[in-house]
Parts: sequence; C-alpha cells; structure tokens
Amino acid sequence: MNLWFIVQKNLLVINVLPFVFVLVLLVIFSFDTIIYLVVFFAPLSIPLRDVMPNLGFDMYLPTEPLLFGLLILFIMKILHERNFDKRILLHPVSLAIYVNLFWILLTSITSTMPVVSIKFLLSRVWFIVGLYLLTTKLFSNKKNIEKYVWLYLISLSIVVIYSTIRHLSYGLWDKQAAHFVVTPFYNDHTSYGAVLAMYLPFVVLFSFNNFLSKRLKLVAFGFLLIVFLGFILSYARAAWLSIIVAFGVWVVVKLKIRFKPIFIVSVSVITLFLLFQSQILMKLEQNSKQSSANFMTHISSMSNITTDASNLERINRWSCALRMFADKPVFGYGPGTYMFKYAPYQLKRDRTIISTNSGNRGNAHSEYLGPLAESGALGLLTFLLIIGVVIYTAVHTYSRLTDKRLKSLVLAALVSLVTYYVHGFLNNFLDTDKLSVPFWGFTAIIVALDIYSRDEKNKPVK
Repeated sequence: MNLWFIVQKNLLVINVLPFVFVLVLLVIFSFDTIIYLVVFFAPLSIPLRDVMPNLGFDMYLPTEPLLFGLLILFIMKILHERNFDKRILLHPVSLAIYVNLFWILLTSITSTMPVVSIKFLLSRVWFIVGLYLLTTKLFSNKKNIEKYVWLYLISLSIVVIYSTIRHLSYGLWDKQAAHFVVTPFYNDHTSYGAVLAMYLPFVVLFSFNNFLSKRLKLVAFGFLLIVFLGFILSYARAAWLSIIVAFGVWVVVKLKIRFKPIFIVSVSVITLFLLFQSQILMKLEQNSKQSSANFMTHISSMSNITTDASNLERINRWSCALRMFADKPVFGYGPGTYMFKYAPYQLKRDRTIISTNSGNRGNAHSEYLGPLAESGALGLLTFLLIIGVVIYTAVHTYSRLTDKRLKSLVLAALVSLVTYYVHGFLNNFLDTDKLSVPFWGFTAIIVALDIYSRDEKNKPVK
C-alpha cells in the first residue's frame, strides 16, 4: 500500500533515482563527460525553486548536483589514489585560490550566519574543483579547450534565440522587456549580458583566425552574429562598458606596451579623480538621462547618479557594504550573508523606488565590495590576489608562447576574464553556474597553457 502511494504521488526521489544512478556511473568512469555536461547545461539550467518553490534551499539544475557529485568523487579519488598533477595543485594561481578559500572558511566559522556561510563555501569549492582543478587537467589535451568554449557557446546561442523571439513580441527595442525575456535561464539581463561579453572575444577569435577551416570560420561567424545580437539586446550597460575596457587590454597586450607607463597613467587617473572628485560628482549629478531603449541615451545614462534608479540603487548597496565593513573590518558578517544583513545599513536618503529590505534584487552589486562586507579586508585582498596572479600568468604565458593558436587562446581567455573583472565593479554573479563556468574555465585555460605548453616546448596543435 505504501509503495502504491509513493508511485501514485510521483515523488521526485523515485523519478530521479535512475538518472542519479546513470550520472554516478558516468562520474566514476568519466570525469570529462560530467564536466562537458555541466558546461553545456549551464546556460540552460534553471533554479530548483522554479520546480519546487516550497523548499528551504536552492540550486541550479542539473549543473550544481553534477558539480557536487564531482566534488565528492574527486575527494574520494584523491584519498584513494593520492595522485593529482602537482603542477596544477601548486601553480601560483591555485595557491592564490587556496588563500582565498582559507579566508572564506575562517570567516564562515566567525560568520553571523554560519549555515549560510558554509553553504556559500561549499558552493565555491565545488565550482573550483570541477571548473578549475579538473578542467585544467582536462585541458592537458589542448583540443579540449575549444570544445569547452563551443559547448557553452552552442547552448548560450539557444538562449539568445529563445530570448530574441520572446523580445520580438514586445518589440526589439523595448528595453523593459530585456529584463525578463531571458527568464527562466537567467535571472535578469545583467548576468545575461555579462556572459555574452565574456564569449564575444572567443567568437571573434574563431571567426577571424588562420587555424580553422573556412567552413568552421563561417559557422563561427554565424555564432558571432547571434551572440552580438543578444549582447546589444541585453541592454546591459555594464557589459557594454566591460567590452570597451577589454578591447583596451587587447590593444595593450598586442602592442606589447610595458607595465610601467600603464601603471603611471592609472595612478595619475586615480589621483586626478581624488583631487577633483567634488567637481566630477557635481557634473554627474547634472546628468538626468534615464536608461532607455535609445542606444546613445542608454550609454550616457551610465553616469546619471541623480535620477536613474538602477544607478542610485547600486550606490545604495555599495554604501551599505562600506558601512558593514566599517562595523566588521576584519572578519566581516560572513560569506553569503550580505543580502540578509544590509537592510539596517540603508539610509533614508539613499533608498530608491526599487530598494528592498529582503535582498531579493541582487546582493552588493559588486564582486569587490561584497567580499569586503562579508569577509573583511582580507576577503577583498585575497580575491584581488587571484585576479592579479591570473593576469600576470596570462601575459607571461602569452609572451613566452610561439604557437599562434595557443597565443590566441590565451589572449582570448584573458580578454574575456577582463570583461568580468570590469563587470565585477557593478554586479556580482560568481555564486551562479552561469558565470562560474566561464570565469573558472577561462582561468583554467590560462593555467593549463602555462603548464602544459612547457612540456611540448610550444609544439603546434595539429
């Protein structure tokens, strides 16, 4: 009778058991297959709460269960075989990641909400194990790099086509529609735009290169048109800005401009901003242009800090993060806790028409101020350490390589990551599979080419 009741009620556990069994077998016999499944399904994954809204936790399906399974089996294999490429484990980028993870662990222990912080830590660990450590090993075969990029690109293009068709019913130039036509695959247009910005350098590389056949280049150009269309229709101003900065980085690397003059210019710009910040803010306050479907108006609205609700809400969230940091500068409130703790730090003068106390409209809106509030000064510094070591490794590897194909892949990975480093000033999405797949995967590309190209002494990829 009980068995009949279970079958009749169509319980989720019974339905997913065969699927889980097959996946376990796949993981045991092929880590590579699971990584590829995660990469392909990341753009198409949906939150668990969309399927079971009454659960007390959330994750992206099917990617995060797959990554969690990879984490468990990775730990079991390491304990049993005690064998993993030490060049990956001891690479400077890996060491920087360990430092960051250690600090997240420590601040999870001291967290004001330990359960939330431990969940955040586990999520970060399974992203890093599956999408960085195991993926770097996967890239020992350099042909797998392009396969990794293409798998995400194919499913991302499906999302772009789906979103564009939905957008058509509201009018392609309806900016407000851009916010929701990407659901349920992306929460909003900003994360969608960030991903498209990260993949633009790769589709440009594949479309205009000398190492693919004419047929493949034509296919790549078709994907370039799809991605670029989605990028424009995303109306994601931060993504547009990130592409401009990333192009500047591409120019600097290609022209082999030395670090010293770049450093001097950067310091000069920062100094000038600090000296004339009052005048600059007064000028910005004179800009009353709202975000709009008009391309130029939408661009100019990025500097409107007087009436544009989106910009003002970011300033509100950033201000809260800084006040939280001032209260707990060493350990912070705990990883993942910002959305639960920032509400009392909102000042009445900073609140906007889209302000909320529940944190249901994003977190700190910054990949840098978020860790500052949640894990203190070292939370930010250890994350910046990762970025600094990755950039140094990429530039050094690019300069050392002689194979044009490998040089192009390193440069594309660096430029793609720079789009997110810039985007991180305005939004934060690394707690999702959507952005973690390219972020950690492209980091793995740089590390893998740094390590394994030394083995083959720049032997060309055939």
